[in-house]
Amino acid sequence: MGSKETIKAVIVGAGGGIGSSVCEMIADAGGEAFLIGRDGTKLHAIASRFGWGFAAADAADWEELDRMVSSAEGLLGSINAAINLAGSVLLKPMHLTTQSEWEKTVRTNLTTAAGLVRCCVPRMFTHGGSIVLMSSAAATVGLQNHEAIAASKAGIDGLVRSAATTYASKRIRINSIAPGLVRTPLTERIWSTPRSAEASLSMHPIGRFGEPEDIARAILWFASPEQSWVTGQSLGVDGGLGSLKTIAAPPSGTATSTKPA
Repeated sequence: MGSKETIKAVIVGAGGGIGSSVCEMIADAGGEAFLIGRDGTKLHAIASRFGWGFAAADAADWEELDRMVSSAEGLLGSINAAINLAGSVLLKPMHLTTQSEWEKTVRTNLTTAAGLVRCCVPRMFTHGGSIVLMSSAAATVGLQNHEAIAASKAGIDGLVRSAATTYASKRIRINSIAPGLVRTPLTERIWSTPRSAEASLSMHPIGRFGEPEDIARAILWFASPEQSWVTGQSLGVDGGLGSLKTIAAPPSGTATSTKPA
């Protein structure tokens, strides 16, 4: 019986909270990764723990990204997984959003993801592989002041479905994760402020915010060569935000009944 195929991944945006968790899980599973992101200091701290390569780069620049993916291929020998964790948070109504803010949000969330697909699929033509992108519950649920995020993340879902169809015959699987609010440094100003935290928490029926490990486990599942029959999917890992309706609890002291009327 042949040995189990391990993950050899390119990870964009690896310096964040979710990225660190993904790296730990890949290493625990015996895999390897090449890390790409803007903050070389954070990447070095993570990569040095596992003896991996890394590069500080603007992943939204497709030519620069292609050079970095070439470096990754040289170090890893081959690439069978690509993971995009680059993202931004802009909470503004559309009439207060500047063109610069809009373009930056789309560039960070969607252009980076499209560039990773563009760079990595040719390198998977002969042996297949998995590409995992980051969508959001905001792409499918109307959330106040999320216009730029929702539009860019909805673009991720469209990219996933179309690209998954285009490359299915090459055994290249393309999927996305759609999180709710995850407790990372990027979202800290939301979950660390009592008023905004309470409002956000009320939209997550399961009663808590996500942790980086919640998302990392789902990413690893998609990235694993064992999931060879899963493609074109967006998986909500969101505490129910994207699909369940929250119902306010009755006031204290109000009588309730579980009996039918």
